[in-house]
Amino acid sequence: MSRPRILIDGDTLTLEQILQVARNEVTVELAPEAAARVRAARALVDRVAAGDTPSYGINTGFGTLAEVRIDKKDLRDLQRNLILSHACGVGTPMPLPEARALLLLRCNVLAKGYSGIRSETLALALDMLNRDVVPVVPERGSVGASGDLAPLAHLALVFIGEGEAFHQGQRLPARKALELAGLQPVILEAKEGLALVNGTQAMCAVGTLLQLRAESLAELADVAGAMTLEGLLGSHKPFIPEIHDIRAHPGQKACAANLRRILVHSELVETHVNCSKVQDPYSLRCMPQVHGAAREGLSFARRILEVEVNSATDNPLVFTETERIVSGGNFHGQPISLAMDVVAMALTQLSSISERRVEQLVNPSLSGLPAFLAKNSGLNSGFMIAQVTSAALVAESRVLSHPASVDSIPSSAGREDHVSMGMTAALKGRQVGEFARSCLAIELLVAAQALDFRLPGKPGKGALAAYEVIRSKVPHMDRDRELHKDIEAVSQLVDSGELLAAVRSATA
Repeated sequence: MSRPRILIDGDTLTLEQILQVARNEVTVELAPEAAARVRAARALVDRVAAGDTPSYGINTGFGTLAEVRIDKKDLRDLQRNLILSHACGVGTPMPLPEARALLLLRCNVLAKGYSGIRSETLALALDMLNRDVVPVVPERGSVGASGDLAPLAHLALVFIGEGEAFHQGQRLPARKALELAGLQPVILEAKEGLALVNGTQAMCAVGTLLQLRAESLAELADVAGAMTLEGLLGSHKPFIPEIHDIRAHPGQKACAANLRRILVHSELVETHVNCSKVQDPYSLRCMPQVHGAAREGLSFARRILEVEVNSATDNPLVFTETERIVSGGNFHGQPISLAMDVVAMALTQLSSISERRVEQLVNPSLSGLPAFLAKNSGLNSGFMIAQVTSAALVAESRVLSHPASVDSIPSSAGREDHVSMGMTAALKGRQVGEFARSCLAIELLVAAQALDFRLPGKPGKGALAAYEVIRSKVPHMDRDRELHKDIEAVSQLVDSGELLAAVRSATA
C-alpha cells in the first residue's frame, strides 16, 4: 500500500505537512514547476562558474575570505572544504523528527530555484528523506548569523558520503547508510556546498515542531484549568461572552469560548449556586486573559514560521529573470529567534498559572478539600511534592525565557557582527515545551483526584471526557505511591493526542 505524498514547490509547504514528514508518514516529491526553476538557476551558475568574473561563493572564498579568488580547477575542492570545515557542531544529535524536518526544509528552499543546486543533488536529498537516511546533526554550534551553518554542514556531510546518518533507526557512517538505502553520494560542483549550508532551516525545524506542540498545549491548558475549576467548585460566570466581547482580543475570546464548551452541562456548577464565595482566584477567573495572551503569542510565531519555511534564505541568491547572482542577508535568523522567544514565554506563563491552580487544589485552606488531596493525610503526603515539581519546572522555565533574540556575539572576524541566536532560542523553547507538558500533566492528574472527591457530581462534558481518559490509565490514589509513574502516564496521554481528541469529540 503506497503512502500519501506531498509535493514541495518552495512556496506552499505547511507546518502540518512538516510534522507529517518529521513523523515519516508521507513520501515527498518535487513539483514539476519547481524542477524547472532548479534547472534554470543551475544553468546560470554554470555560466558564471565558467567565466572569470568574481562571484561570491562560486569562485571566491567565504566570509572574510570573500576577496580570495579560487582557480577553476579547485572549485570542487572549495565546495567540499566548505562542508568539512563548517561541520563543527557539538552536543546531542537532533532527534530524528527534527532532523527529518531539517532535511525537508532544506529541500523546500532548494526547490524555490534561487540556490543554484544541481537537480541530481536535490534528488539525492529527497531520496534520503523517502528512504529513511537521516543525517546525524549535533544540536549546538549555530549563532543564526549566516543561518544555521554548523547544523546544515553536518546535514550536507551525508550528501558527500561523510559524517554519520541514521538508517532505519541505526546510526551508521554516512556512506554505509547511503549504500544500504541504494544511494550514492555526490561530488559537489560550483556553489553547491554554499547552497546547502546557508539558511535558517535548523532553527525552523526545531521551531516548527515546538510551535505545533505549543498550540496543542495551549488548548490542553484550557482543559486542565476547566477540570481544576470544577474540582474547586469555581464559577463559570467569568467566561460569559459579554465579558470578552468588550475586550476583543482573539486569543482571549477563543479561550473563553473553549472553556464554555468544556464546561457545558456541568452538574457540579449547580451544587454551589448559592455559595458565599464572591470571586475566584485569578488563576481560575482570568484563564481567558492569560491563556488567551499565550494564544496571541503563538499566533504571531505561527505567522513568522509559515513565511520562513517557504522563503529563500541562501546567500548569494540566483535570479534567473535578471541573470544576477547577488549577496544579501536573508539567512539572518532574527525573525525566527524573536518568534521562538515568544513561544517560550507563552508556554512559561501557561506553566506558571497551571502551577498556581495546583496550589489551589492541594492547599486545604484554599480548596476545602483534604490536605494535598490525600486520604488520611499525615500518614499520606498525597500530591504535596507534585506541586513542588511543578514549581521547580516553572522556575527553570522562567530562566529559559530570558530572550536569546536580544543577544548577539560577533563572529567570522567581524564580518558577522550581529547574529540572531535563533537556534539557541529554538532549543531553549523546546525545553520549555517539555516542562509545560509536565506541568499540565501534573495539573490534570491532581485535578482528577479533586474531581473524585466531588463524586457523584459530574463536571462539564469536556472536563468529564478528560477525567475519564485519565482514569482509564491512572486510578484514584487512596494511599501514597510513586507519583512519577502517574505523571508519565498522563504525559503520554498528552503526547499521543488521546486526551485532547476525547475532549474535542465530547465538545464537538
